[in-house]
Amino acid sequence: MNSSHSPAEPLLRVQGLRKLFGSTAALDGIDFSLAPGEFLTLLGPSGSGKTTTLMSIAGFVAPSAGEIFHRGAPITSRPPEDRGFGMVFQGYALFPHMTVEQNVRFPLSIRGVSGGEARTRARAALEQVQLGAYAGRYPRQLSGGQQQRVALARALVYRPDALLLDEPLSALDKKLRADLQWELRKLNKESGASFLYVTHDQEEALSMSDRIVIFNQGRIAQIGSPSELYERPASLFVAEFLGRSNVLQGTVRSAGQDGLAVDYEGGVIQVAGAPRACAAGDSVSLVVRPHKLRLASAGQPGLQARVEAVGYAGNLLNYLLRTPRGTPLYLECVAGAGQHPDLRQGADVRVAVDGEAVSVLEAARP
Repeated sequence: MNSSHSPAEPLLRVQGLRKLFGSTAALDGIDFSLAPGEFLTLLGPSGSGKTTTLMSIAGFVAPSAGEIFHRGAPITSRPPEDRGFGMVFQGYALFPHMTVEQNVRFPLSIRGVSGGEARTRARAALEQVQLGAYAGRYPRQLSGGQQQRVALARALVYRPDALLLDEPLSALDKKLRADLQWELRKLNKESGASFLYVTHDQEEALSMSDRIVIFNQGRIAQIGSPSELYERPASLFVAEFLGRSNVLQGTVRSAGQDGLAVDYEGGVIQVAGAPRACAAGDSVSLVVRPHKLRLASAGQPGLQARVEAVGYAGNLLNYLLRTPRGTPLYLECVAGAGQHPDLRQGADVRVAVDGEAVSVLEAARP
């Protein structure tokens, strides 16, 4: 097979990957690709297969079937040390008896790079993660976030074209995680390396990724950009896993090229466009994000609801509403924007739905 690499060719491609543990399929037909320079996140609940996929790509898990290609060449049978990927784990795995610089130089020494070149490259990698002044310290003298940066520098020092990261920030506190998320994104773009990142944190995936692969029970539920997945989920699993959603079960009253009219709890929801083939009488699930709901003005149509709880989250106000039939509705707005300044618990309201922002799922004819 020709292993030459062109800009249009994926850097990494996973095809038909399966992994059996006894009779249980941890992976069941995984297909995706990683583009040069891309930040691609594998996201899913615990046990969904994302880490098994990453370990298969790294060479630490032998797949039961399927192929892994790097720059067009099959690498499924290669040992980990011959794949040339950088690896960063949740545990920093730094050598406690070595200085920061010695830890970063270690991958170069086992590749035969030593002396002045190794020192120059190690110092450059440390500068890249803003730790140039810490070269002579030992891991025990660093914070958790600084140790994670050393691990990143060590993975980048030999200039791999792909970095595999397995929940590297999960042991850090929330503020430090947020800071390092920005740094990882910046490193991805500045280094030119492709990042393949595993996490179970939805906010982390949305904020960092070019694309996200969502896993569910050993299969891929959907692949897309953060905005595509968030705004247009392809299934109820994706809608409910990737952030909070309102899922409204209704019946199609009428359907046409301009959209749908859906009966819902005594009201009608107008859905723009024709997202999928539906006919009058079909049962449908409508998915709409909390920030796409708003209070209807006087005289405007809307769904009846009562305010059950109000939450203040700094820049956002979160409202839990309840319909007459007991269905919860989540509404979100920017605090101080003057939209609902006097809305209080127990207030009766009418809620308007943005028909342009509704995803129609699971149409089923009776």
